[in-house]
Amino acid sequence: MATTTAAQQRKQARIEYDAFIRSCPTNQLLDRISDKWVSLVVSALAEGAMRYSDLGRKIAGVSPKMLTQTLRSLERDGIVARTVTPSVPVRVDYELTPLGTSLSCLLSAVKDWAELHIEEVNEAREHYDTSSEAS
Repeated sequence: MATTTAAQQRKQARIEYDAFIRSCPTNQLLDRISDKWVSLVVSALAEGAMRYSDLGRKIAGVSPKMLTQTLRSLERDGIVARTVTPSVPVRVDYELTPLGTSLSCLLSAVKDWAELHIEEVNEAREHYDTSSEAS
């Protein structure tokens, strides 16, 4: 039986990633990045670094708890970088990492698509609801 190096094992694991399998790390990553708050935070940070309070004002409806959880998870995943500047009060800025910037193009496109097509979706929903009531 031939032995494989760690690099060969990692390469084989990448080939075997299958997002359709629940336990696959790519499935878990898709779950994370498809979250509404993640999409909005990444899209907001695509405009440049922002403070926590600025993000809270920009993203209507996000609770402080949810914003904190989202930022922590994005920082853990290497998508967002957090910079603390010692001052009174302490200044904390968030910005996209290069990995986050590559993701922001995709998520901003989805956000733009939603803004462009919401009327069509609303019409389809209304048509569906009307025809479902008739059935």
